Amino acid sequence: MEIDEVSSMQEGGGEISALRKPIPEKGLLFFRYLILGGMIILALKVFYLQVARNDYYSQMAKENRVRSISIEAPRGIIYDRNGRELVSNTPSFDVVAIPADLPRDFREREREEKEVAEILNMNDQNLKSLIESQEFDSLNPVLVKENVGQEEALVFSEKKARLAGFQLDKAAVRDYKWGEYFSPVMGYCGKITSEELKKNPERLMTDYIGKTGLEASYEKYLRGKNGKQKVEVDSSGNIKKDLGIDLPENGADLRLGIDADLQKKIYESLKAMTEATKTKTAAAVAINPKNGEVLALVDIPSYDNNLFARGISADDYKNLISDESKPMFNRAVSGEYPPGSTIKPLVAAAALEEGTVNESTTLNCPAAINIGIYRFPDWKTHGITDIRKAIAESVDIFFYALGGGWGSVEGLGIDRIQEYAKKFGLGRKLGIDIPGEASGLFPNRIWKQEKFGERWYVGDDYHSAIGQGFVTATPLQLANYTAAVANGGTVWKPHLVKSIEDSNGSEEKIEPKILARNFISPANIEIVKEGMRQAVTSGSAQQLNDLGTAVAGKTGTAQFGEEGKTHGWFISFAPYNNPEIAMAILVEGGGEGHSTAVPVTKDVYQWYFAR
Repeated sequence: MEIDEVSSMQEGGGEISALRKPIPEKGLLFFRYLILGGMIILALKVFYLQVARNDYYSQMAKENRVRSISIEAPRGIIYDRNGRELVSNTPSFDVVAIPADLPRDFREREREEKEVAEILNMNDQNLKSLIESQEFDSLNPVLVKENVGQEEALVFSEKKARLAGFQLDKAAVRDYKWGEYFSPVMGYCGKITSEELKKNPERLMTDYIGKTGLEASYEKYLRGKNGKQKVEVDSSGNIKKDLGIDLPENGADLRLGIDADLQKKIYESLKAMTEATKTKTAAAVAINPKNGEVLALVDIPSYDNNLFARGISADDYKNLISDESKPMFNRAVSGEYPPGSTIKPLVAAAALEEGTVNESTTLNCPAAINIGIYRFPDWKTHGITDIRKAIAESVDIFFYALGGGWGSVEGLGIDRIQEYAKKFGLGRKLGIDIPGEASGLFPNRIWKQEKFGERWYVGDDYHSAIGQGFVTATPLQLANYTAAVANGGTVWKPHLVKSIEDSNGSEEKIEPKILARNFISPANIEIVKEGMRQAVTSGSAQQLNDLGTAVAGKTGTAQFGEEGKTHGWFISFAPYNNPEIAMAILVEGGGEGHSTAVPVTKDVYQWYFAR
């Protein structure tokens, strides 16, 4: 109907529906602009997506079609000083998931997750949580299960075609030879955690990383550089075409100063002693006095680091961490113990150097002395004693005098004792190349005032001079200071690694580093060495006198706790005239040093010099 017809109908009095009223011109204009504006916005969006962001979306499409699969680099091998392999790589398989390749249909996705969980003997909800820890469209692989068994791998491979988004990756786990013997040195590797990934953003969630020991401290050398395999995949992530490969670069190999046979011998001898004495814990360190190379570093009890390398079970981990003897605690470098009489050679060297006494100074040493109301005992009456005899027979009274003064001897006092202790490497970290080193404690007046709000007494000097009171040290520190006495007064930085050998054939030698030297004169060091030699020929370590090799040493019996228990210590070096090994042996709660640590030392030296 024409508009004027409608108008004439209205004039005739007929009722016309409001819906048929004409749209005002302004309203029509508004709708035209609205439609036009929408078309312009749509055109701009199309332009933005197809032109301005063309490269970005083309790359995304390409990545959904072409993938780079990381090829794990073989981790470096670790050898002992004689070229014996201490750790190698064993082929393994991991099952991983690529979230972006998983089915978008919820039911299909759930079916796959349950099927994979059944194959791998996993809880399907745990598997689901692992996958959902990543973004839904992420191309980063998620580790589902590491070190998959052969049977599981075969079943998974057979069903792979119906498991979109899941794949079986080649991997390698560490195979530690003689795990319990060397775990304090080697440490272990495991899959990277989310926290470690934050600190190492260049790594993948499927990577292995060093957790403790040399595996951790030399991670950047051992890990190598992963390779890449470029492949074309379908919508389910299945490989359809190989597009080339960048080969991985092997990690560098480490050659240690450790003597594998010596390590095993000390371990076995110490373990036998703990079983005989019904004690549980012990430690030992052997060092080359000529350069600071660590020849052996032993803990009793220890643990098999292969458990961690292959994915430790919850039960095995619980057993390890709940064991009261703490098998994962590295006593040799982290344990802090009262050193007892093993520090007497150090105090003697300090007194000689300061002129407090000389080699001719003598004291008539009774079984005990009294200072005010306090009694300071010795283990027997020694009579006329010079500094050599004081070391050889471990005469406490003589060292009380050296520490705090008595009779005709003016004591060093704690400040001077601490000064020399620090130079010899006690009371501070030495910088060994594995994590967890403790500093021990060699206190002074200020420390006691701040710690307890008490002043320092002469009795504190006495106790410190015989390695008791507040003084603590690690087996590593005692072995290293013994090595310094053996070599004439040079304190080397202890180190486990001798050289780093790159995959391209180049070698980086670890140069020995001197921490302190020339703070004790050769003449005074010689007097101290003579006293330690007399400990073997006529003193507290005569059990070693029938060895074919001349040994020098010092026993130590250190009280701890409130029950009167003692640790058994022995420090030593040999051969006396040209030392090639210095050693500290500790049997925790093992009674007196001459009855526990000395027999272990004898057993080790008999074997060492007979071979």
